Amino acid sequence: MTHKQIDIANISVANNLPLVLFGGLNVLESRDLTLSVAENFKTTCAEIGIPFVFKASFDKANRSSINSFRGPGLEEGLNWLAEVKSQFNIPIITDIHEPDQAAAVSEIADVLQLPAFLSRQTDLVVSMAKTGAAINIKKAQFLAPQEMAHILNKFESAGNQRLILCERGSNFGYNNLVVDMLGFSIMKQFGYPVIFDVTHALQKPGGLANSADGRRQQATALAKAGLSQGIAGLFLEAHPDPDNALCDGPCALRLDQLKPFLQQMLELDRLIKDQPDIDTA
Repeated sequence: MTHKQIDIANISVANNLPLVLFGGLNVLESRDLTLSVAENFKTTCAEIGIPFVFKASFDKANRSSINSFRGPGLEEGLNWLAEVKSQFNIPIITDIHEPDQAAAVSEIADVLQLPAFLSRQTDLVVSMAKTGAAINIKKAQFLAPQEMAHILNKFESAGNQRLILCERGSNFGYNNLVVDMLGFSIMKQFGYPVIFDVTHALQKPGGLANSADGRRQQATALAKAGLSQGIAGLFLEAHPDPDNALCDGPCALRLDQLKPFLQQMLELDRLIKDQPDIDTA
């Protein structure tokens, strides 16, 4: 199987390389919280030896309710992310929702994220591709794994092959997501790195009156299942007080659980990647 390698700053991402973490906050809530969480992630990942890309959204433009918290917006949000990048010397990933955001965001972010709900929006895809930045493509909840070929082809046609695929669960009836573990091997056939957004895959969309519910208590079990498929890395969000987080708290890992959680994930990743693939065809 081909294993394409995507380089992000000094980090190499591929399905046959050691685990990489894309982690941070769901949304930028405040400057102080952003810096504190970024420092915690960096220190923890450095201690246990996991390459790390910091994630946070400057705008959550697809919330359920008009009253949902969206974030500080483009200008202030990019200022906070730039401060994280310069102060802690870590690469940044953030999502965009409109084509005209791509150029400005790519000046700060090392990785642009294509949101799952928008992953078939051709104009957005082309604008992101043209920046030359690495791209994290969230698999839409309504797409089958093999359908990601069309999105990859759009990026490649626009001149960008710095691509990562991200599993985040599929719709299963109302207010529920499931993760098809066989989907990882299907997406790995494209050769590009595959990562697993374990916290968003724990969502119960629309499960609360005005927002998504979640199953934080099952984060470890689901992450282990995903890593068992021999993938490039994990995507996860953590918060010092998930019960009072301004967005997706029911899915977020507790920040004080990050180190023991990642220690288990790193051990499992090493075990899986030390095993040869067995052809059962």
